Amino acid sequence: MANSNLTQAKNAKNDEFYTLYNDIEKEITAYLDYNPDVFRDKTILLPCDDPEWSNFTKFFAQNFERFGLKKLISTSYAADSKKYKSNYQPTLFEVNDSQYDEYKTTKNGKIFTVTHDKTGDGKIDVDDLEWTYLEGDGDFKSKEIKKLRDEADIIITNPPFSLFREFLAWIVEADKQFVIIGNMNAIIYKEVFPLIKNDKMWLGNGFQSGNAYFSTPFVKEYSDGVYNEETGLVKFRNVCWYTNLDHGRRHQPLPLMTMEDNLKYSKHKEIKGKEFYDKYDNYDAIEVPFTDAIPSDYNGVMGVPISFLDKYSPEQFELLGSNRGIDQDPNKIYGRGSFLNGIETYKRIFIKHRK
Repeated sequence: MANSNLTQAKNAKNDEFYTLYNDIEKEITAYLDYNPDVFRDKTILLPCDDPEWSNFTKFFAQNFERFGLKKLISTSYAADSKKYKSNYQPTLFEVNDSQYDEYKTTKNGKIFTVTHDKTGDGKIDVDDLEWTYLEGDGDFKSKEIKKLRDEADIIITNPPFSLFREFLAWIVEADKQFVIIGNMNAIIYKEVFPLIKNDKMWLGNGFQSGNAYFSTPFVKEYSDGVYNEETGLVKFRNVCWYTNLDHGRRHQPLPLMTMEDNLKYSKHKEIKGKEFYDKYDNYDAIEVPFTDAIPSDYNGVMGVPISFLDKYSPEQFELLGSNRGIDQDPNKIYGRGSFLNGIETYKRIFIKHRK
């Protein structure tokens, strides 16, 4: 049930999920641990945001000085431009401001910025946020937001799941650094996998134990096991961070056993007791259904789950392609699922050990 939440989101036409503060902090800390100056003198853009509610805005504004930021920009969609409407109510933060406009509050997006010590308290933090209405509705594809994109050094956000391909292309077009959240199944999209294969994008540090929790105003649209009434959060197991910022875990080699030891000692009943790893009938590779069952002593091509990329080290493995097209031809399917007798295909990535 927990893995069906993205399908439910799609069916409900709901893309409004808010990332938890501690998940943002955990992810960003991984990049800082690897390079303490990764954000220094940089302009960060947080598009697709709701600055009044977003923990992205709060986190980066609060840590503006510690990270050595040059500028923070956060933009939101206009309430009336969202396809998935809830009962919108402007916040007191907006209503109590002299520039509040009853018409613009639903028709225009908003832009929040931090650049200097506005309050005069001797520090730059969340209290120094300044805001105004955008000229348009805040759509990231608009000329107004593209101009902000081109000004920024790094783009960080949780974009609408339904617009992930478009949003990633929007970033790549401008050749920007980024940290974004997306569906793990996007790994084998023809627009995505070549970026990963060519070392232009990889998975981030990741959510705790692979579980991502989000708040959403559409909680009633989720079934038991996805929405937790006690926490008020929706659980995702097939969501990850995508980035082109480096982090230490990416360079940690995966500990492996030999093929013989895997066959003897694997905890997975699908492998234990078999005489050999199954071979595909239309591609010269063996099927490895679990990342921890990758043999250390096999020098040929192996088909592994897409979740392998969470453990992928470019120094240890070479990425060859996916079974949705070695050459990224979506009409070609390589590597029949060896345990499904040709009835269905697994989503697989093909890898080899680096010598």
